[in-house]
Amino acid sequence: MRTVLMVAEKPSLAQSIAKILSRGNMSSRKGLNGACSVHEYSGSFLGQSAHFKMTSVCGHVMTLDFIGKYNSWDKVDPAELFSKAPTEKKEANPKLTMVKFLQVEGRGCDCIVLWLDCDKEGENICFEVLDAVLPVMNKPRGTERTIYRAKFSSITDTDICNAMNHLGEPNRNEALSVDARQELDLRIGCAFTRFQTKYFQGKYGNLDSSLISFGPCQTPTLGFCVERHDKIQSFKPETYWVLQAKVNPEKENSLTLDWDRVRVFDREVAQMFLNITKMAKEAKVESVSKKEKVKQRPLALNTVEMLRVASAALGMGPQHAMQIAERLYTQGYISYPRTETTHYPENFDLKGCLRQQANNPYWAETVKALLSEGINRPRKGHDAGDHPPITPMRAATEAELGGDGWRLYEYITRHFIATVSADCKYLQTTISFSIGPERFTCVGKVVTSPGFTEIMPWHSIPLEESLPHCEKGDLFPIGEIKLLEKQTSPPDYLTEAELITLMEKHGIGTDASIPVHINNICQRNYVTVETGRRLKPTNLGIVLVHGYYKIDAELVLPTIRSAVEKQLNLIALGKANYHQVLEHTLDIFKRKFHYFVDSIAGMDELMEVSFSPLAATGKPLSRCGKCHRFMKYIQAKPSRLHCSHCDDTYSLPQNGTIKLYKELRCPLDDFELVLWSSGSRGKSYPLCPYCYNHPPFRDMKKGMGCNECTHPTCQHSLSMLGIGQCVECENGVLVLDSTSGPKWKMACNKCNVIVHFFENAHKVRVSPETCDLCEAALVDVDFNKAKSPLPGDETQHSGCVFCDPVFQDLVELKHAAMRHPMHRGGQGKRQGRGRGKGRRPGGRLNPKKPKDKMAALAAYFV
Repeated sequence: MRTVLMVAEKPSLAQSIAKILSRGNMSSRKGLNGACSVHEYSGSFLGQSAHFKMTSVCGHVMTLDFIGKYNSWDKVDPAELFSKAPTEKKEANPKLTMVKFLQVEGRGCDCIVLWLDCDKEGENICFEVLDAVLPVMNKPRGTERTIYRAKFSSITDTDICNAMNHLGEPNRNEALSVDARQELDLRIGCAFTRFQTKYFQGKYGNLDSSLISFGPCQTPTLGFCVERHDKIQSFKPETYWVLQAKVNPEKENSLTLDWDRVRVFDREVAQMFLNITKMAKEAKVESVSKKEKVKQRPLALNTVEMLRVASAALGMGPQHAMQIAERLYTQGYISYPRTETTHYPENFDLKGCLRQQANNPYWAETVKALLSEGINRPRKGHDAGDHPPITPMRAATEAELGGDGWRLYEYITRHFIATVSADCKYLQTTISFSIGPERFTCVGKVVTSPGFTEIMPWHSIPLEESLPHCEKGDLFPIGEIKLLEKQTSPPDYLTEAELITLMEKHGIGTDASIPVHINNICQRNYVTVETGRRLKPTNLGIVLVHGYYKIDAELVLPTIRSAVEKQLNLIALGKANYHQVLEHTLDIFKRKFHYFVDSIAGMDELMEVSFSPLAATGKPLSRCGKCHRFMKYIQAKPSRLHCSHCDDTYSLPQNGTIKLYKELRCPLDDFELVLWSSGSRGKSYPLCPYCYNHPPFRDMKKGMGCNECTHPTCQHSLSMLGIGQCVECENGVLVLDSTSGPKWKMACNKCNVIVHFFENAHKVRVSPETCDLCEAALVDVDFNKAKSPLPGDETQHSGCVFCDPVFQDLVELKHAAMRHPMHRGGQGKRQGRGRGKGRRPGGRLNPKKPKDKMAALAAYFV
């Protein structure tokens, strides 16, 4: 019996597909990485009996990155990233051990069926999966085929079974186009981002962005927003005048007429027209015309239109809307939400999809009427050859989906019903009047057949007052004629919906990546989302775009990226060579980068006007160890310390508060320590600004605080305050937070585990002695007599946090489940932690300190 491995893109999809193919008769188990399940069942495959193993990945298995030293901002010139810097594929999420998991499940399998999403990214993941499992699968006999690709657009029984019966092959060219895009974005984005971030953050203190990023798609996206901002700023309002006339066909009602000249910009000319018309006492009907007009039903729904409507009508950002749509797809409610197609294939079961909606109270009547009277064929749209338009695949209720999920599903369903409904028909009556020599018009509309506007009422023809019945030559008394003074108004800031339209028009990004680029410019603090989901550029966003225009407009204009996207599409179609496109594009951007670096002074001039230099920003906080003057704390992102005397800047941990730590100094460099805290319920630890940026020992990395410092004698170091190995992560150590009293706690120096203990204790100290059972450091606790929870009214006790029964009820873990047997209702100190799980860093035997520790101390001062 052959064994067939099947891989989907997400765990929920794997379960749904396995359920359909096995008709619910399958066994399930968790995979070794804990995130993916394996569903097994028996059946037939290509006419032979087979055992199926259905599992999944969690998106991309691999990611592209530079190797080793090229990831360091300090060691490498950004210009090297265009060609010299080698790249490698790394696991996208090392914690998931996805490659190992796939190899374990793929070992001994004869065939593989790839159920990844059917788009370019999906094809790319196909080959990532194949690279992992092919080496461990059984070798094919002769020319036997072992790799199959399932093509599907929705998670329905029909579509999945149909895909299984018509298996194809993965598309290498589409996968290569994704590889090319990844490498271009990595090399170009990193080079520009590193250069401009280091250049400007080293000079200005109030940029308020931790990263001044550049992206081949992100920057033109920002360019559209700034272009609209510039139009608003440069707009000069002009005064104009409009002639408004009212006639009274009946005594009660008056009819407002529109002037055929629309408006004039000269006050005297407008006054002349007013004087001429005021001489007439009656308005004469010159013509009456009636025309039947049609408002067309919408085209079938694609991704870009869905994102536009979600932003404009539902108030959802594109990223959020896409996440909801993906969830609805994986749960089987809608078809695949990433598609550029607005045309249904001839064999698409429109009636079947419509029947699913026949019992929903919101649109049951409309659906039943369509089914009985016959549906209209949807309008002919664009066929991009990817997936059918977004369509509801099964009925749902508001209670099932809830909130935003229901609102998006309701729109998708209403849109689908509208595409198979009739067009809206209305009668338009136009009456033309003359008042003296001037012509005026009045238009009225009456709906004759509402068609699709019944299901999409927001598209309906607005109700208007009915026009009076009249014929050519009829005269009506004039109620009033007046001159209205108005002003031209500037355009408003771009809405997300308008930005999506511009991006699609200019070929910036794909239907899948458009939400990501918009989200990026928001997160980088280049634009803010105002009311009505309008995007208003910040000072930083404006200056950057103006700087790019000043140096090299092509960096921000959509033309060059649009050309690159066309080249990438040619790779996907097999009409362009992957290596040639990559080499050519990188060569263009490398030249642009060198010119940008040489001309950066042009952008710097704009920055000087809008932002303050480092020396003029921030508040004095702690003393520099070199000059002993106060350094300024700059709170704007990224928060940092700057010594204006030495002209040095020291980065700090982000997303927390920084304050002076008791005016204590680092024994190595005499810098005053600062305390970083994530809040009263979170972690806090002291750090030396100099050591944080220049690690003093070989076993330390940049960005480590005192809770990870291996100094042998400093009272704030890991060596003196470390208690035991973290109960959750592998490499972390639980370190006493000596500032936390009277609500004492110890926190892991790697993950987010916090252990609260000995509340209201007067003193808590880490003892040099260790526990005989688990090798963790013992803790000396000193309570006030009035508040002591210790037995026999004792006020002092020394013991192991993990093993001592006296401490058992005084220790409480936050953020994670405690794995120590003592805190699972264990029977006291006989139960150790198993293989020294609680042991102190360095172990009970306290092995010799590295020989070069003191040498490193000496070298530190050089």
